Amino acid sequence: MAMMGLLLDYKNLITSVYAVLLVTLYFAISWLVWRPGFPKGSPKRLTEGYPILGVVRFFSARRDFYIDGIQQSPSGQFSFYFGKHRIVALSGEQGRKSFFENKELDMPEGYATLFTSQPKIEMDKTDDEGFSAWFKRSLTGLLRKENLVKQLHLLTGDMRSSCERLAAVPTKVMDPFEDIYRIIYRLTMRTVGANDIAEDQELLARTLHLFEKIGNSTSPTKVIFPWMPTLSHMKRMAAGAQLYMILQEIVNKRKKAGVRGDDALQYLIDQGDSVAKILTFVIGALFAGQLNSGINSAWLFIELANNPDWMEKVRKEIDAAVAKHRTSADQTPVDILSTLTIKDWESGFPIIDICLRETIRFQLVGTAFRKNLSGKDLPIGKTKEIIPKDAFAIYHVDDVHFDATIYTEPNKWDPSRFLPNRAEDRKKPISYIGWGAGRHLCLGMRFAKLEMNIIAAYFLAMFNYQLSDKDGNPAPAPPKPVDRNRHSAQKPPEHIYFKYALR
Repeated sequence: MAMMGLLLDYKNLITSVYAVLLVTLYFAISWLVWRPGFPKGSPKRLTEGYPILGVVRFFSARRDFYIDGIQQSPSGQFSFYFGKHRIVALSGEQGRKSFFENKELDMPEGYATLFTSQPKIEMDKTDDEGFSAWFKRSLTGLLRKENLVKQLHLLTGDMRSSCERLAAVPTKVMDPFEDIYRIIYRLTMRTVGANDIAEDQELLARTLHLFEKIGNSTSPTKVIFPWMPTLSHMKRMAAGAQLYMILQEIVNKRKKAGVRGDDALQYLIDQGDSVAKILTFVIGALFAGQLNSGINSAWLFIELANNPDWMEKVRKEIDAAVAKHRTSADQTPVDILSTLTIKDWESGFPIIDICLRETIRFQLVGTAFRKNLSGKDLPIGKTKEIIPKDAFAIYHVDDVHFDATIYTEPNKWDPSRFLPNRAEDRKKPISYIGWGAGRHLCLGMRFAKLEMNIIAAYFLAMFNYQLSDKDGNPAPAPPKPVDRNRHSAQKPPEHIYFKYALR
């Protein structure tokens, strides 16, 4: 009888365990399947997508999905799910104005959740100042005019030494998405990072590799299931840890030697920031400054190579600046460029400026993100539709930059569209978003333009170049257009080369 009792107790235990497991499984599945609804007034919801996952094309073919969604909605705005996230896609003038001008749409939270290329920064919960305010304050302080003036000779010196290294290469063949990209990284590290890294070629290459690991560790899984420890997330964390150790070592060396640096790292140390907090700033600032500038700079040189008339205009502008500031017949062009003031660099190259502006319009890809943290539904202009509270809003750059009612022949690279007699970017409100718009202008715009003017002037003053293959032979065909479905600026899948020679 005792044995029978034990068997019955065992069966009851097994039954109870199964019951608990089934209930747990039920609630787990219910939690995975459940997602908040779209309230009345939300734009038309697309039926495309899968339970739990939502619309997969938002990740796999973003631009095509966005265009299809606009065409399916009478207002041009539409709603969809990605995982549990409610997302409202905006388009047209009303959508654009709401997206860029509404102060209650939060940019940092939008990017932190939906833009998987960007590292998510976790701040000390006891800190009264949020990450966005702290980052903006720190970056604005570093990029003040007086700091750029102080840094100018270092930036031009870095560019000159980079060109001299290129001149010493026997083959005279380069990949702009590697060589120009590295120059941008060096100048950016010089401005928002540590001179110790900018002046050490080995350390510069090592940190760039780690930075690219962080930027390339993207996965839709982390957006849909943010709690899941994905392989890409672990790679990102490992790269971040290595960068932390590099910065920590630099800080320790300075303290041990009793030496103060004269760079962004020292500026942040003097503010009392921890190494962990400094690392979040450096990674965030590098990500904001390196990715787009590094890619756009390479495309600028490619577009000039494809458009000889504009190449000639830019060369004449640089040669005129050299002639204007020459004080001795013995000076080389790079000698003269090294004497230019910040004012000369910022106002003396309008042709380079519009060529860069058009390159950004032509090559910029991806979607901007916001999150409605206002605690209420927000109207979308005069459309009578809303962005629900706690929902995300997105806006694709192609909606405005490739709008044929704004830009004549939008699929053609044509800097003259920005000349005063055409000024196509002023036809409608917020017609150009290459440097941000509305309440969210690019904090680093001034520095980005400065470094691009420096790079273009030095490179074109020293070298002639043409598109080529890896062996230096003329390129058999022009580079393929950028994949407009990409989420952000990226190096092209196929290498592009320049054959260059000293002028």
